[in-house]
Amino acid sequence: MTNEETEGSLLLDEQVCFALYAAQRAVTAAYRPLLDELGLTYPQYLVLLVLWEHGETTVKELASALRLDYGTMSPLLKRLEGAGLVRRERAAHDERSVLVAPTGRAEELRERAARVPGALLAATGLEGAEAARLREELWRLARRAEAAARRSR
Repeated sequence: MTNEETEGSLLLDEQVCFALYAAQRAVTAAYRPLLDELGLTYPQYLVLLVLWEHGETTVKELASALRLDYGTMSPLLKRLEGAGLVRRERAAHDERSVLVAPTGRAEELRERAARVPGALLAATGLEGAEAARLREELWRLARRAEAAARRSR
């Protein structure tokens, strides 16, 4: 093994983090016209995906599912509530807990949003199997990076 292989390269295009960053920005940009038709931003779309999948949930569970902190969730949910897409209320069993649920308007939007994943695959030219393999690899990387971050604390 060469020294470069064991220590890593400092070339920008050889950084895994930069490739992920560039891909994330490009994918988000590809989503933009699809989500503009729904009147949603990408983070708002992600919140609705969780709510459509799980129904009413706590802000804490929502933040965990999206891997976001509470401070990021609050303004995001406020905007969704202002748009009439979610409702927030204190949990009866625990006043400290806030429940979030999709509204009827969000449920109506769900049918139109169901076209987004297929449209993105078509726009990027990804085949279903290729997208599944890529997603699997990215989740594996995420788990490894999360484990590494926990070990370094």
